[in-house]
Amino acid sequence: MCLMVKCAICVHLIYSDIVQKCRDELKAIRETNPDLKPTLAIIQAGEDDGLLEVNKKMAGQIGLNVMQICLPRQCTEDEVIDEILRLNEDSRVHGIFLHLPQSFLSRSVRNAIKPQKDVDGVSDLNVGRVVLGDQRDGFASPVAGAVLEMLARHDSPLIGKMAVLVGVEGPLKATIQCLLQNNGMMVQTCQWSSKHLQKQIMDSDVVILLEPDHKSFPPTWIRPGVAVINLSSALMEVFTEMFVAVVICQHVVRSSRRWIQEQQYQPWRLRPLKLQPLSPVPSDIEISRAQTPKPISQLAQEIGLLPEELEAYGNTKAKVHLSLLNRLQHQPNGKYVLVAGITPTPLGEGKSTVTTGLVQALSAHLKLNSFACLRQPSQGPTFGVKGVFLCFNLHLTGDIHAITAANNLVAAAIDARILHESTQSDKALYRRLVPSVNGVRCFSPIQMARLQRLGINKSDPSDLTPEEVRAFVRLDLDPEKVTWQRVVDTNDRFLRKITVGQANTEKGHARQTQFDIAVASEIMAILALTDGLADMRARLGRMVVGSNRNGQPITADDLGVTGALAVLMKDAIKPTLMQTLEGTPVFVHAGPFANIAHGNSSVLADKLALKLVGEEGFVVTEAGFGADIGMEKFFNIKCRTSGLKPDVVVLVATVRALKMHGGGPNVTAGVPLPKEYINENLQLVADGCSNLKKQIQIAHLFGVPVVVALNVFKTDTQAEIELVCRIAEASGASAAVQCHHWSRGGRGSVELAQAVKKVASQKNNFQFLYNLQDSIVEKIRTIAQKVYGADDIELSPEAQAKIDYYNQQGFGALPICMAKTHLSLSHMPEKKGVPTGFILPIRDIRASIGAGFIYPLVGTMSTMPGLPTRPCFYDIDLDPVTEEIKGLF
Repeated sequence: MCLMVKCAICVHLIYSDIVQKCRDELKAIRETNPDLKPTLAIIQAGEDDGLLEVNKKMAGQIGLNVMQICLPRQCTEDEVIDEILRLNEDSRVHGIFLHLPQSFLSRSVRNAIKPQKDVDGVSDLNVGRVVLGDQRDGFASPVAGAVLEMLARHDSPLIGKMAVLVGVEGPLKATIQCLLQNNGMMVQTCQWSSKHLQKQIMDSDVVILLEPDHKSFPPTWIRPGVAVINLSSALMEVFTEMFVAVVICQHVVRSSRRWIQEQQYQPWRLRPLKLQPLSPVPSDIEISRAQTPKPISQLAQEIGLLPEELEAYGNTKAKVHLSLLNRLQHQPNGKYVLVAGITPTPLGEGKSTVTTGLVQALSAHLKLNSFACLRQPSQGPTFGVKGVFLCFNLHLTGDIHAITAANNLVAAAIDARILHESTQSDKALYRRLVPSVNGVRCFSPIQMARLQRLGINKSDPSDLTPEEVRAFVRLDLDPEKVTWQRVVDTNDRFLRKITVGQANTEKGHARQTQFDIAVASEIMAILALTDGLADMRARLGRMVVGSNRNGQPITADDLGVTGALAVLMKDAIKPTLMQTLEGTPVFVHAGPFANIAHGNSSVLADKLALKLVGEEGFVVTEAGFGADIGMEKFFNIKCRTSGLKPDVVVLVATVRALKMHGGGPNVTAGVPLPKEYINENLQLVADGCSNLKKQIQIAHLFGVPVVVALNVFKTDTQAEIELVCRIAEASGASAAVQCHHWSRGGRGSVELAQAVKKVASQKNNFQFLYNLQDSIVEKIRTIAQKVYGADDIELSPEAQAKIDYYNQQGFGALPICMAKTHLSLSHMPEKKGVPTGFILPIRDIRASIGAGFIYPLVGTMSTMPGLPTRPCFYDIDLDPVTEEIKGLF
């Protein structure tokens, strides 16, 4: 029987077999993904519905969707590519088929299709996979598959047989040739014009040909028993049309299955970068410049991020989309580790370097997935006292600039509204707030929301009564009760108190106000505590900017500015992915100060990282300043908001800092250290360990175990190191280990990583320090007495009045965020160690309603740092030739 006729007879069997397999596979997919309906998109020129009907019929039997895109018959290549690119990004589409004339199928068009959606197997990558014999992630041409199916039903086996391809060109030729070779056949190719055409045909066992017009060869060239497949014949076209349609549907089902597998958690394939520690240790910037980082796209792939979840900012940093949380919502979280410290000193304790060294040890040396989550440094202290460390301190991805813009938009809206309300009648104000556009007046959505809050259930601006118009247009903000400040990310002490509105155009509406440092903005606090765009927008809308003359709070929603704020913040909400020197992942996101805000990186960064590391992995995040401030706020504010529970606290200390807490002399920047910090002094160390012991006790108030990380300096003696570790363990630490990450990288923190791994595996009894239903005064007193060691608190009349006001407004059940000096457990910066016998003075109390906390101001706390006599900017410069920054540390 002729091969063509034989295959035509069995085509129904092939068709039925593939349809049934597709149904079974799709049924299995829907058991775990009931809402998924794989879709095939067909792009064609003109409106020929013939192919569409065939595919719709086939898809209907299997349970697929078919989408038809009809481009103009004379469309351009760019129009085709634009449509392909759109479909590439449509997660509902799992297969793209080009039903276009051959002249349209240029290499650019074929390769525009994502290989995983190229169900016709025409892209170079999919053809290349066939050539390599690896089709696990790609698709072969259905026409080539049809040829193989027919040959498989031939009377004799294929292995060792000779096949010749005549007139078959392009990707189809390569695909057929490789498929035949992969099945044990020898393959030759030949053009119709070849002088060896007759010999090659007569020497072959299989002839596969594509006949252009007027091309053929005599039947006498075919030996008996030779299989001839004419891809141009009418019978073959019928067979191919049916076979191609069913195989394309099969490919769509497989593409959807692969897509589902991609959406699931991917095991890490992290390739750490090697460090070569040097002695003596070079400067930090020399170490950094000696290491070539991985491309951020490579790191993202290694830790299981999908390409569409990454938004690159250059080659070494990228934003990560929050869609990751939905994709991995069922993935168990990893272990949650907080790095805190003893009370800070000018000598520095190195929490950030411990955090980095720990994750490098976990990932690069213990081969455990780990992520560091760090705050973005403020530019203010960078040019003031801290110094610059590459782009990490400067701009990064612009989040702080977005916060500054959003914050100051609110400030501008406040003063503009006060001015316009004071200079216009109700009618004029209403006309401008709800203008006629093309003859139509209507409320904006945020204005409708304000009407609802006022109890006005009307949507037509012409229906409001004069009383309702007045209530709508008059916020009646009291200039003396505006609490919202402008911000700038520079230490500018002369902005601590300013007067605005002095120009003649402001018609005498001058008032006193101030600037805060940008990271003290409530918008920064919101960024750090939000769990998504919708939540962020709601929090932004709840921000209280002041009170009206009747004492009622006025919000950003009342100003009508909330939507604009969300737009300004829409990119800042995405955490920034970076890497350590050893190529392990880091999220940098949000940067609230711990002495005037809650001092922790974002909830979103932690949540994303906890999903990415997997159940056996570790996320290490850092709390600002000492455990009495950053750690307390991490537990009582951040953990309440996120619902996450920490597994272990790493408490960082240094011998030098403990000596200062033990009574050592003060130090001055730029002046050589006193001998007490260079020479061994066990008594100073022992006395200073009182602060370490107190911070361990604070962590235990929350039921969380502690590992003490002693950050070792070259001036420390072995006796001093052993004394600190011994006292720490005697004070209740689960472990106390020395760390040498600064000189050795991750290898120098392996002992710390092992201790953290062991302690984190144990159950703890995490609890909050106070109940939210306690009064504001009792919550403040609890923190003052149990954490700081105060005898009691003292409220100023202003603070008491604010408490009464906040209780009246229903804000009394919010957590407390103390604004206090970071240099002492008390309110007195000069009091080191563990001060006792003091009363904590509460000067004022403010509320961040959008962020969701009350923050008392302790003593003379300032929200705008100032520049020192000799700022760091003296040392910072740019080489105009190399563009290399000078003056980095």
